[in-house]
Amino acid sequence: MSKMSSAIRFNFRRSVSDRDAKQQFHVQAHRQLKRLAVILGLVPSTYDLRSNQGGIAVSGEITLHADNLYVQVSQPAMGFDSGILFRSCRGRRDYTGGVNNFASLDLLHKPEELARLIWRACHV
Repeated sequence: MSKMSSAIRFNFRRSVSDRDAKQQFHVQAHRQLKRLAVILGLVPSTYDLRSNQGGIAVSGEITLHADNLYVQVSQPAMGFDSGILFRSCRGRRDYTGGVNNFASLDLLHKPEELARLIWRACHV
């Protein structure tokens, strides 16, 4: 269980229909992807962490891109249970990579569980 109290947990499912909500979504997802990188044993110089806020009709994406792993967080049209996309890749210029895998946005609050899922699926 995460050390974060459920009372202060960010709700990644909350609508990002206004600028402040979208900004908070990006800040919090960025923070959680940094935690995930640590758990995965990634050194900061071995990955990029970027944010694309997109237009007013979308949440945009927050992406962790390492030499062998690509993880992207968004609020997709497919639903919150597919808000984390992850796959293997061959370098930081590989934007298509291996087979797409999806996980719930809720796993951002369980980075150890998300890391295990990524290890199993992507063999990183």
